[in-house]
Amino acid sequence: MTIAYAPEHPAGLPVGDGWVDVDETARVTFPFTGETVALAPIGTSEIAAQALSYAAAIREQMGSLPSHVRRAALAETHRLLSERRADIEQLLVLETGKPLVDCRVEVDRTLLTLVTAAEEVARLHGETVPLDLLPSGEGLVGFWVRKPVGVVVGIAGFNYPLLLAVHKLAPALAAGCPVVVKPAPQTPLATLWLVHVLREALAAAGGPRAGIQLVTGGVEVGVTLTTDPRVAAVSFTGSAAVGHQIARDAAPTKVLLELGSNAALVVAADADVDAAADAVVRGGYYASGQACISVQRVVVVESVRDRFLDALSARIDRVVVGDPRDEATRVSALIDARSTERVSQWVRSACDAGATLVHGGGVREGVIEPTVLLDVPDGQLAWDEEIFGPVVVVRSVTDFDAAIDAVNRSRYGLHASVFTEGLGSAFAAVDRIEAGGVVVNEVPGFRSDVMPYGGVKDSGVGREGPRFAIEELTVTRMAIIRPSAAHAAAPTATDPAPEPEEQGATRV
Repeated sequence: MTIAYAPEHPAGLPVGDGWVDVDETARVTFPFTGETVALAPIGTSEIAAQALSYAAAIREQMGSLPSHVRRAALAETHRLLSERRADIEQLLVLETGKPLVDCRVEVDRTLLTLVTAAEEVARLHGETVPLDLLPSGEGLVGFWVRKPVGVVVGIAGFNYPLLLAVHKLAPALAAGCPVVVKPAPQTPLATLWLVHVLREALAAAGGPRAGIQLVTGGVEVGVTLTTDPRVAAVSFTGSAAVGHQIARDAAPTKVLLELGSNAALVVAADADVDAAADAVVRGGYYASGQACISVQRVVVVESVRDRFLDALSARIDRVVVGDPRDEATRVSALIDARSTERVSQWVRSACDAGATLVHGGGVREGVIEPTVLLDVPDGQLAWDEEIFGPVVVVRSVTDFDAAIDAVNRSRYGLHASVFTEGLGSAFAAVDRIEAGGVVVNEVPGFRSDVMPYGGVKDSGVGREGPRFAIEELTVTRMAIIRPSAAHAAAPTATDPAPEPEEQGATRV
């Protein structure tokens, strides 16, 4: 059975200034029912290499695009997405299976990212440097500017395909870098639409369509894109294992990695327990748990454990499970059956190891019930790794310090949150928790797309958010100018000896 979907872009893949034909297509299916949404083009290593050749050929042209061209393309894309947002929301529901409420949030955040990136174009500037802090710098003028790094490759995950793609595309364009994006094989449709709109907007503003390209495909396409020496930076969102492999294979190319986590929420002894329970339900099950900063580990101080569990139990039955097209649904099918089986297996293994199943654990019509596990032992995947499903695991500890220690005993560190009414505890959490973001009295899944976003440890390297991603995708170029060579000072006995390079020697 096929769901009606009419793509509003040419057939094939947007490579170069046009669209290239492909030999194969793949079904994009609606995870909740298995119905076919569309047949998506499948790229190849050859097409990927072709896209990189186009990108490399226009690197200087993209780098010299006037600011008004880059800003106009981003602003026009924002306008067009705003006009079509209801259609794109429905498309996201169909290809991801994510509840409609979460797809609306995704479009909101995509729009914010586009407009913020457009604004950041006006803030790409440098500074003067006082070179005369040393006597040898007297008479010299120094300043630095930012220059685009060159060709950028962006690889996005399936859970937020539009948003993750725009966090690669918009900063690259704002910085003046040609970019080739690769969406996840399961969810290419909304990204294809976005790339088409962005290319047309760039062309209308006076830039080259080949500055924005998209190639689909599997591992071989990803390897081609990330190991080509013409690529200056790779921005990847996905699993830690794949991210680490990309970093090894791409070296010495710069890599920006957002690799997920198993986000913790701490409930302190002085916390508003009801607010914390609300946050666990709200933050643990949005996007059906398929978000890298959704609540997974809940660390509760022993003195409030029973009150917290009672509050959590009173709320969890309210989580609506079912068809993601329904306005009320909060948990629906995961991206595919393999993911559903993996999450179910992790829950069973935790129970076999001694954990208590407090709520859920079953699968109804292909959808995992909102699940709560209590006292999952160390060494179990449900506690140690990113489960990426609607599962929350709860553990109690003696005090607040022990809670922070428990949060930090993880190879991940993306976001964590703490519920406390104490200012001292809040600042202790910010100071001690090893994560890219520490959130107080809100879900760890809070992310404003204007803030720096990224992790530490195995959660990645580099930062997203338009301002910060643009900094990652540009390099400083220092200008050192003596206005007139005739005014160069003669060396004195106190001047340092020239470096070997100045004498024509070669440094090893």
